[in-house]
Amino acid sequence: MKVKDCMCNDVCCVKPNTTLNQVAKLMSENHVGCIPVCDDSNQICGIVTDRDILLRAVACEKDTKNCAVSDIMTTNVCTCAEEDDMSNAENKMSQNQVRRLPVCDSNNRVVGILTLGDLAQNNTDLGKQQVCNTLEGICDCNQSQNAQ
Repeated sequence: MKVKDCMCNDVCCVKPNTTLNQVAKLMSENHVGCIPVCDDSNQICGIVTDRDILLRAVACEKDTKNCAVSDIMTTNVCTCAEEDDMSNAENKMSQNQVRRLPVCDSNNRVVGILTLGDLAQNNTDLGKQQVCNTLEGICDCNQSQNAQ
């Protein structure tokens, strides 16, 4: 099975200068926990999660009305391609301990996002044991933590 068969292709992105308040409102309106950050060429340059906003901004008493997402986003983003095999994507999620994986085209533009929820919805096709192994790898406290 390919990533494009499992991913959500209705993904909203923001620019690096978007304020944290604007990002939080987008997350709320779209019922999502992360949003990719893209440059003027629509290439991915970062990702921000609801947890990032809480821990890197609110807990640090940043002004969320004026703070740009580029100030707190994760810049070393783990991604996959829509033509990747799902087992490769699951391995990336597990090894990097990320619950959400932006899906990019050959020009590094975001075309979708693959989440744990997508894995759960497709567990019959992917294999329940493989999905469980991926989840176990993501949650493994012995690996270094990543906030994605």
